[in-house]
Amino acid sequence: MPIEKIEALIFDMDGVLTDTVDLHYEAWLRLAQEKGIPATQVDRDQLRGLSRRDSLQTILGEELLSPEDAAALMLRKNEHFLELLDRLSPADCLPGVQRILAEARSAGLKLGLASSSQNVYAVLDKLQLLEAFDAIADAFTITRTKPAPDVFLWMAGRLNVRPIHAVVFEDSSVGIEAAHTGGFWSVGIGAAHNVGKAHLMLSTLATLELDTLAQRLESGQ
Repeated sequence: MPIEKIEALIFDMDGVLTDTVDLHYEAWLRLAQEKGIPATQVDRDQLRGLSRRDSLQTILGEELLSPEDAAALMLRKNEHFLELLDRLSPADCLPGVQRILAEARSAGLKLGLASSSQNVYAVLDKLQLLEAFDAIADAFTITRTKPAPDVFLWMAGRLNVRPIHAVVFEDSSVGIEAAHTGGFWSVGIGAAHNVGKAHLMLSTLATLELDTLAQRLESGQ
C-alpha cells in the first residue's frame, strides 16, 4: 500500500492520545470499593476497550442488575471520573500525539477520533485537542460498540474514505478486532498482549514517522 493511499488516520482516545485509562480505572476502583468488591477483582487490562455497561458487568461478575440499578452505578462511576478529570491538561497527551496530529494535518490527511467513551468532548477540551479532528465519534454515535466495527465504519463514511485507505490506532484487542472486521489497517499502541494482532505495534506514537507508515504496516515492523 503506497503512502499516497493512506488518506485518513483514526484514533481511539483512551490509552492512545492520553492516559484517561488510568482515570477510568481509578473511577471503577472507587465504585468497586463502594460496592464492597475487592480491588483485586477489578482487572485493568480486562476493562480495556469495553463499554461502560460491559465494564460494569465484568466487575460485578455473575451479579444481575436491573437496568435502573445498572444505570445508577454507571452514573456514579462517571461522577468519579469527572472529578478525576480535573487533573488533565495538554501536558497529559501521550508522547508523539501532538507531533503526529500536526504532521498529519500538514500532509493533508483526514483525522478522526473514534471512542467508546461518553466523555470524549470533555477530555479533548482538557487536552486542547477539540479542533484537531475532522470528525469525532463517541458512545452516543453508534449502537454496537467494539469489537463491532460500527464506530470505525461510521467514521470512514464521515471522512469520505474507504476503510482500506484508513489507519486505526488502538490500544485494546477489541479495538484491533473492530478495525480488522471493518477492513482497516491497524496500529496497536502499548503492550503486545493487548494489541498483538495489529498490523503494526508501537509502544507509543513517539516512534512513528508518517513517511514510513505504509511500509511498516505492510512489513509489520
